[in-house]
Amino acid sequence: MGATNPIHQASDHNHPSEHAIDWQRVAYLTLLSRAIDDIEETELLKSREVLYQFSARGHDMAQIILGSFLDHAGDAASGYYRSRPLMLTLGLPLEDALAGPMMKAGGLSDGRDIGVVFNLPNPDGASVLPMSGAVGSQYTPISGWAESIAYKRDVLQDNEAKGAIGVALGGDGSTATNGFWAALNSATTRKLPMLFYIEDNGYGISVPSVAQTPGGNIAENLASFNNLVILDGDGCNPHEAATLLGEGVSHVRSGEGPALVRLTVPRLSGHSGQDTQKYKSEAFVAEENARDPLPRLKAFVENEGILSESEWNQLAQRAESDVRQALRAVRDRAQPDPANIKKFAFSETDANGQPILQKQGGLWRAGHQFPDSTTQPSPGAERINMVTAIRKTLDVELATNPKVVVFGEDVGPKGGVHAATLGLQDKYGAGRVFDTSLSEEGIIGRAVGMACAGLMPVPEIQFRKYADPAEEQLNDCGTMRWRTANRFAAPMVVRMPGGYFKCGDPWHSQSGEVKWAHAVGWQLAMPSNAHDAVGLLRYAMRDNNPTIFFEHRSMLDTAWARRPYPGDDFIIPFGQANKTREGNALTVVSWGAMVMRCEEAADQVSDDIEIIDLRTISPWDKQCVLDSVARTNRCLIVHEDNITAGFGAEISATIAVESFFDLDAPPRRMAMPDIPSPHSPLLLDAVVPTVDEIATAMRDMIEF
Repeated sequence: MGATNPIHQASDHNHPSEHAIDWQRVAYLTLLSRAIDDIEETELLKSREVLYQFSARGHDMAQIILGSFLDHAGDAASGYYRSRPLMLTLGLPLEDALAGPMMKAGGLSDGRDIGVVFNLPNPDGASVLPMSGAVGSQYTPISGWAESIAYKRDVLQDNEAKGAIGVALGGDGSTATNGFWAALNSATTRKLPMLFYIEDNGYGISVPSVAQTPGGNIAENLASFNNLVILDGDGCNPHEAATLLGEGVSHVRSGEGPALVRLTVPRLSGHSGQDTQKYKSEAFVAEENARDPLPRLKAFVENEGILSESEWNQLAQRAESDVRQALRAVRDRAQPDPANIKKFAFSETDANGQPILQKQGGLWRAGHQFPDSTTQPSPGAERINMVTAIRKTLDVELATNPKVVVFGEDVGPKGGVHAATLGLQDKYGAGRVFDTSLSEEGIIGRAVGMACAGLMPVPEIQFRKYADPAEEQLNDCGTMRWRTANRFAAPMVVRMPGGYFKCGDPWHSQSGEVKWAHAVGWQLAMPSNAHDAVGLLRYAMRDNNPTIFFEHRSMLDTAWARRPYPGDDFIIPFGQANKTREGNALTVVSWGAMVMRCEEAADQVSDDIEIIDLRTISPWDKQCVLDSVARTNRCLIVHEDNITAGFGAEISATIAVESFFDLDAPPRRMAMPDIPSPHSPLLLDAVVPTVDEIATAMRDMIEF
């Protein structure tokens, strides 16, 4: 593409795709969507059978036309709270379309999530990735799905992936979000098969679109974007909407890159069922009502001889009847069972120990066969540092699993800022190990889409603090299994270096691991040495849950952390702590870089100190700690994270409750004060527990 892309209008095109549309089905589904909105707005909100209601009036017809084009088995879409018409078109059962908002058992989330965010696992057809209540979060996962299509097509040579596309729906307000721009950047720079469909109703709740993008027209403002076809028109005109959407879909299916279709539509109800729209003038509301696509669709099908007026009326009566019948069935459904509410935060097994697999997402769902693994190491003679251990493990998993994809900022030719991916792009190619744009939202969001498509993404967040811009995607990924009641999951491994290294600073040296202990659905591994890094990383890359793999910067090349390489098939299951030394005088619990300092402190104090390296924080080996405290009757917990609400507080509270009668001394914590990591080595030593300080605390605990 050249530097400037013209914005195409419907008058310039007469795309043949519109002639393949089943207009009678479009009419029925539009009437069906209206009937659902009518009943929710006039009855179910008032009876409080529905608590969140977002009408699709005005958006409905164009969404249904778009859904009619998504007929490839590899297609996927994601939308937002006004996307039910698309869902109905792609096969969402009518009862589930009602049961979700009515918080009934079964259906989309079993009452766990608000009923206006949908999902549709469909390995054999167009899937709909789990939607989110966060505006703009739908874009980057679809860019990841589009990335998976290109990967399957070009790297795995999967002919069935050819022609598949990813489609993201969003309102005009969402074009101001990080997610939109991150996805747009990755889709255009990598020429991904992705369609952006912007339903521009002129308002983000009460804020007009001119406050979202200059002039209020995102299509005009993107005219200079390379590698992007832009189409702009009226979403209330059936012919025009079909022409533009058909051309957009066809272009993306051709493999020539992404497209953006902006259609103007009226929002014929408030933002939600509680919105009175007092911020709109009566004249503007009347103008919106005059643009209602439903009468225009009726006129279109009648003028084209597709339906007569009486047939239209019969179709409207059928839609109303079908919704009433479905409503009766949904009202008879059971309420969600509170006894099940804790299920599926993580992958689970049945009574026979067999995994209860999600319906879509991850390697396990696809039946991927992993090489044999063992918990018994076969160490070589050479001791390697942790960064080499990580690199060797990535190398083995890339070699044995073609669905592994490693990406992030600077992971390609440079080999990562910590050298963990050095040489991997040369060995496996830029299709499997590649650099991304500088957007953590985009890195994690695309990993979500790739995982939903059955790949094993291993994204790198360059430093722990840099995960903050990706918080929304990380949260959505972690809660995905729970909020869809095990319909979807997105297993991945997020490599995340952090912690101090010779010096500190508030940006590159933060630890903050307790965030991931508190984050729903995320596992957290924090190895202290090369041996454990191999086993934990390999386990994470073969597991059915998303994992944060925290690589402490000071351990990557320190002599203490060097260990013999334990072998290409070695794993360490999560939740199994390691006793680095045994004793009866004191239990010391630590993880990450502080394990080394605890070891060195114990050398100064006593041979009778037991040191437990947790290795994983989520899950953590509670029983190992409790058993140890039952013998030693004392516990010192040492970590680098801030002390207030650090994970040491969780361990201490557990011991206080479950080991109270075993204790001869209160549990003690040593950690960073509640400040960021300082830059000066002198200041850093003043706040991070030192070997001498830990040794003093050990003596105090033993003598208590």
